[in-house]
Amino acid sequence: MRKSNYDKQPSTHIEGKAIIGWDNIVETLSQAWADEPVWAIDLYPGTYEEDFIEAFSKTGRRIIDTRSLMRPEEEIRQLTERFMTDDVLFGYMSNVRLEEYWSPQPALPSVACAPQSLCSQQAIAPLGECTGGIVIIGTGAAFVAQKLSPKGGARRGLAYADMARWEIQQRFRRHEVKALGIDNHEDSPSVQYKRGYFNDWNIIDHYKDELMQGGCIQFWIDSNNRQMPKMITDAQMRQGLERTVHKPFRVVPFFDPAPWGGQWMKEVCDLPREEQNYGWCFDCVPEENSLYLEADGVLFELPSQDVVLAHTRELLGQQVWHRFGKSFPIRFDFLDTMQGGNLSLQVHPTNEFAQREFGLPYTQDESYYLLDAADNAVVYLGLKEGINPTEMIEDLRAAQRGEILFDAEKYVNKLPAKKHDHYLIPAGTIHCSGHDSMVLEISSTPSIFTFKLWDWARLGLDGKPRPINVERGKHVIQWERTTPFVKSQIANHFEVLSDENGIKEERTGLHPNEFIETRRHTFSRPVEHNTGGSVCVLNLVDGEAALIESPEGKFEPFEVHYAETFIIPACIGRFTIKPLQGECMTIKASVRITEKSE
Repeated sequence: MRKSNYDKQPSTHIEGKAIIGWDNIVETLSQAWADEPVWAIDLYPGTYEEDFIEAFSKTGRRIIDTRSLMRPEEEIRQLTERFMTDDVLFGYMSNVRLEEYWSPQPALPSVACAPQSLCSQQAIAPLGECTGGIVIIGTGAAFVAQKLSPKGGARRGLAYADMARWEIQQRFRRHEVKALGIDNHEDSPSVQYKRGYFNDWNIIDHYKDELMQGGCIQFWIDSNNRQMPKMITDAQMRQGLERTVHKPFRVVPFFDPAPWGGQWMKEVCDLPREEQNYGWCFDCVPEENSLYLEADGVLFELPSQDVVLAHTRELLGQQVWHRFGKSFPIRFDFLDTMQGGNLSLQVHPTNEFAQREFGLPYTQDESYYLLDAADNAVVYLGLKEGINPTEMIEDLRAAQRGEILFDAEKYVNKLPAKKHDHYLIPAGTIHCSGHDSMVLEISSTPSIFTFKLWDWARLGLDGKPRPINVERGKHVIQWERTTPFVKSQIANHFEVLSDENGIKEERTGLHPNEFIETRRHTFSRPVEHNTGGSVCVLNLVDGEAALIESPEGKFEPFEVHYAETFIIPACIGRFTIKPLQGECMTIKASVRITEKSE
């Protein structure tokens, strides 16, 4: 293994300072909104709602909890039941909108004198008469405030408390927070995550996007660290997103153990050595990761999806936006099995299956790039020639029942794997990484749509068997992808495009079925790149450090280190990568587009 100066807290600098602590936050808002009869503190699902209610109760204003105004919980469960389904892992992407969580004529309480509108949308006539100021707290606070507002008026009195997706998941595991409109905190973390993924986050990201585009929000609150809430102005927030999208940037990585997890990332990424293992690192999954904005030395955390929402076309590029909307299509993550175990034998759904069964616009095509590998490393990829599909499925079912140990090598190719190999895995291809590997997984974004077929008779970290999906998997396995297909099309399918003057460029995939293009550069002098109208995601897969520069001076030089993933927004166009210490190597992923566009 090698050590590196891997940066776990990348950030974008913004001007000014952050307001820290509940007392200071409440005092700042009290001064800013002294003449406002209604304050709205809108919360992303997963916040500690009680902390906000306690903090703002000290103002002496009447508190209205939005949760108390929503439809009865049973109605909300009925509203969302068809999207949640009865499956332990998978649901269907919701098309519910937040306003459906309230009755058409909600029973709102009598409130203060008619407050001014908080949004640019037409307001509904005020309900009740007022005797004093109020604070509306909870998810949909801006919506409720609009219901209480007369037509027109200034856009004032709204703060938004955003939440990092990773922190929400930690709170799920500790059973600490409620879902949108229902109290499900006692459900298993996987069920809570399923409701978030298929329903709540989909609804609230749409709603938050409308607030951002409407210019409704005055302040942003970061309560990811319960002991140190922070607040910045909307102007600071917008400055941070604007600066981020016009330079190379990194999202905040997060790490998680796994039943098969290894030891490589502990050393290279300088993680706590006392932990049993680290299997996962989400190093570039904007829908899951965070961004840090740094204000006078203080880090303010927000979902990295916010930059996708606010600056879609600059970030993704015109054609990529047209195809994927406000969805970041490329995912980089790490899978560490060094001194660990095999991943589960698995398959990803085809596009047709994903659209029909889950409401997804596209599926999880992927590839394994080997950052590192021990001498005995292997990859399981594709089917052997002449196998009997019916026999294989029956053996998988028997293994699931605990009657036999599935003989993976009887049915699946087991290939030796070495450092810098690249294995392409179009959806429908059986695969898994073996033990003693360090995989950089390059894929399209959908993150949970893996059908585990065999998990080597082991238990999950919770001591329970992990869910197996043989019955789904059998419908998407592409049985024709056997040994000849693997060797000719998806195992180390390199094509040298140029090799001269200290720069070697290779096309490494992905498969023609996949929309991602990857290029590898090995270089001892600066390499010229162009985004070509598509967002680019890169990783420094070899070498100690490199410098990203703009020939036109569009951004300050940006330094990256070994194993770090970084994003180049489409709007940057031309950029160069210069090695800082010896020879370097990068792998770059972009979306295949029909023609170059800026």
